Parts: sequence; structure tokens; C-alpha cells
Amino acid sequence: MAADEPQPAKKPRLEDEPLRQNILFGMGNPLLDICAVVDKDFLDKYGLKTNDQILADEKHKELFEELVKKFKVEYHAGGSTQNSVKVAQWMIQQPHKIATFFGCIGRDAFGDILKKKAEEAHVDAHYYEQTEQPTGTCAACITGDNRSANPFRKLGLRSLVANLAAANCYKKEKHLDDKENWQLVEKAKVYYIAGFFITVSADSILKVASHVSESNKILGLNLSAPFISQFFKEDLMKIIPYVDILFGNETEAATFAREQGFETEDIKEIAKKAQALPKVNKKRQRIIVFTQGKDDTIAATAESVAAYPVLDIKQDDIVDTNGAGDAFVGGFLSQLLYDQPLEECIRAGHYAANVIIQRSGCTFPDIPDFH
Repeated sequence: MAADEPQPAKKPRLEDEPLRQNILFGMGNPLLDICAVVDKDFLDKYGLKTNDQILADEKHKELFEELVKKFKVEYHAGGSTQNSVKVAQWMIQQPHKIATFFGCIGRDAFGDILKKKAEEAHVDAHYYEQTEQPTGTCAACITGDNRSANPFRKLGLRSLVANLAAANCYKKEKHLDDKENWQLVEKAKVYYIAGFFITVSADSILKVASHVSESNKILGLNLSAPFISQFFKEDLMKIIPYVDILFGNETEAATFAREQGFETEDIKEIAKKAQALPKVNKKRQRIIVFTQGKDDTIAATAESVAAYPVLDIKQDDIVDTNGAGDAFVGGFLSQLLYDQPLEECIRAGHYAANVIIQRSGCTFPDIPDFH
């Protein structure tokens, strides 16, 4: 269905069976976000690009300390998957704890903050806690004015540098394989994992993916960043056959296409080719959803490829694009849990992303205004 055709009527929700706790399952890298507006000199010093995500290495050791000393910072509970399930919970409101979240943190002050933040967001977080590594952090370096680099996107571009630390220490055999934890996995109907987690525990993803496929449930995966498709291609392609909904942005889609030898730069063609990749559970057709910032979101099903315009927003109203992709997925998942049609899921994704980019970090008002 084209985006400009009349939208189907929404299913009445009140008569439907209300959503239950733990119906959504997320697994990923829980991080404490440290957000600051920085200057170009800071980006250049650490070799950072706008609108990019990287893992911290040796040359970024001083970055976190300098960020806190030199700029005004804000702290938020973050990590891509945790952001998405938080937004889904916010969109749904009641009941609380619709989402279970697994990931690894340190037994430290930042870990305590993350637990508190997850509780405040009504997410049922079951962290694997260990003492070898401190809780992970993510520097969100936001550049306020980017006129010289790109005249069309002046505000709110961000560069993410993640120091996974404890998030890197997730152990399948010590946490996911635990009987009580696995029961929480089995309770869910919809599953979502950001591609970032492939760098941590591909085995954990495959165990969950196999369960989802065998049970004819729904697994969403995000391409997350270009480096996943480039440097973790083998693990990614073991997981793709289990994926029911593949998310990504235009840059990630282009990198994925190059790595897969799709021989096209047309995003609709890339979506079609990704949709047609081999799939284990034949009862569900794969759906591809590629966002493109201010440009149309592209969605491919077995039958068609459609473009869905995003909500208009004044450039001056954009505060921070950090978390926009995570928020889109959260909004999308909120309607998927209600069995709403694809266009309604995308509409909710656009709404959630629109709210988040007008605020600092992946934060939101108390109550959504989505109808």
C-alpha cells in the first residue's frame, strides 16, 4: 500500500486483550550515555565523524574524561536495544514491564544508576552483574552547527563512541542459559536485538533466534552501524536467516549492500534484495525497514516496496539526533505488539523519533501524544 493511500482503520484496542508483562524481549549492551555538545576541534582530535558510531579504542582513552571536564554533560541510561524497549514501554504506558531486557553491567555506581533508570522507565531489566569490568559508557558528541560540512543538516548531528566495558562481558552460559532467565525469554512474543550485540555474544543471539523461529514468533534485528556489516559479517549472516524484521538506516543499508555484493546503491533495490535473502521460518515473510533521516522511510515486503514520509520538523527544533533510530524501533515495536499493520507501526516509529530528536538524549515526556 502506498503511503499516501487512505490508512486502514486501527483495530479497537480496548476490546482487545490487554498486553501482558514480558511480552517483548530485548537483549543488548546496557550503557550509561554521557551527552555533550562539542566543537569540531574535539571531533578532529579523536578522529570522530558526525553521524557515526564506533567502539572506543586506545586513542579514545582520554575522551570520556575530557568530555566531562571540558563540556556540560548530561547522563542518560542508554544502549541501543535498551533505548528501544524503553520507548516501546513509554508508547504503551500500561501495563508496566511489558519488556524484559538482558545485558551485562558492572557492580558499581554507574551500574546502580542504570538499574534505577531502567526501573523508572518500567523496563524489567535482568542484568548479568560482574566485577571484572566497570559498567559501559557511551559518549554522545553532538555538534551544534555543521554548516560547512552539510548545509542541509545544521543542528544536532552526533558521533557516538561506546566503551562497552562490562557490556562486553555478557556470558550465555552464566545468564541466558539460567533456567529462570530462559523462562523469561520464552514468555515473549516479539524479540528485538540491536546488531551491536553481535560483537558481544552472537551465540546468545542464535539461541534466542532459534527459539523464535521454532515457535513462529517475531525477531527484529538492527544493522546498527556500518562496521557490523563490514567486520562481523560472518556472525551477522548466520543470524539473518532467522530475522523477521530487519531495521537499519541509509548508511548501514548501503554498507550491507556493498558487503553482500548487491551491486546497487538504490535503497529500494537494496531493501528488495535483503528481503529475499534465505529465511528459516517460511511461515513469516521477512520485512525490511530502512530509515533515511529526514527522507522517506523505505519498507519492503515480499509483495512490494513502499516509501513513507517522515513527520515535518523545523531544523531549529532538532536538538539531538542521538537515539532517533532507537526511538523509531521502539515506536514501531509498540504497535507491532498490538498486531497493527506495517504502515501503522512505521507511523508510530516516525512519531517516536520526532519526539526524541526534539530533546537531548533518548528521553521523552511523561505521556505520548500518539493517536
